[in-house]
Amino acid sequence: MSAEKKHDYHLVDPSPWPIYVSFSSLFLAIGTVYYLHSEVSWGMYLGFALLFYGVYMWFRDVIIESVDHNHHTPVVKIHLRYGMTLFIASEVMFFVAWFWAYFNASLFPTELMGNVWPPVDIITFDPWDIPLINTLILLLSGTTVTWAHHALEEGDRESFVQGLAMTVVLGFSFSLLQIYEYHHASFDFSGNIYGAVFYMATGFHGFHVVVGTIFLAVCWWRGKTGHYKKDEFFGFEAAAWYWHFVDVVWLFLFASIYVWGS
Repeated sequence: MSAEKKHDYHLVDPSPWPIYVSFSSLFLAIGTVYYLHSEVSWGMYLGFALLFYGVYMWFRDVIIESVDHNHHTPVVKIHLRYGMTLFIASEVMFFVAWFWAYFNASLFPTELMGNVWPPVDIITFDPWDIPLINTLILLLSGTTVTWAHHALEEGDRESFVQGLAMTVVLGFSFSLLQIYEYHHASFDFSGNIYGAVFYMATGFHGFHVVVGTIFLAVCWWRGKTGHYKKDEFFGFEAAAWYWHFVDVVWLFLFASIYVWGS
């Protein structure tokens, strides 16, 4: 029988990284819970290190499959797009849960909250201060990542790299401002429903911004090294979809939690 490939599908080689990442995630979860109960943090940091190594090696193998071995045929790319679309859809439902919790508490405040929203003794953030600045930063980052996308489609690698670099800087700036905002908050996570839903919703969004920034930074590095071609750049395309999703979620958070909820 001939070993020559006679189809457009990519049959993935056996890989240790899926199960490695699974156990690394479990180790990270156990280490984090132990840290919250004992203030011993080495398990959490070791879990982060193990997980980061596994994700790096896994993505490295995927890049090798695409760039060096040309396994990502047009048929494979269609399936990758379906996969990314379903992933973003699952992320939408993830945030629906936090919005549901927020609106349930805010539209039907209980006697424990003083029958008002925000609850008694909660001093909310001024939505027209740091939250507005962060909104403008994310909207601008959506513009720069779109600029980079169009530049790549036109074969302008220099503009692609510049636009993506600006997007990464803007994403990093958003995270710094959110950390500053959290540091100056008048309420904490526990003890009140407002703090719980506020930090869960905005905190998970902040986590997604960090992930998206790293995602785009990797795309920037790949663009610098010439991995992307004019018609072959799904890795960046997926990152751009993800970043626009992060933008849209923040607009809903800003409008509902910061503006309406204040």
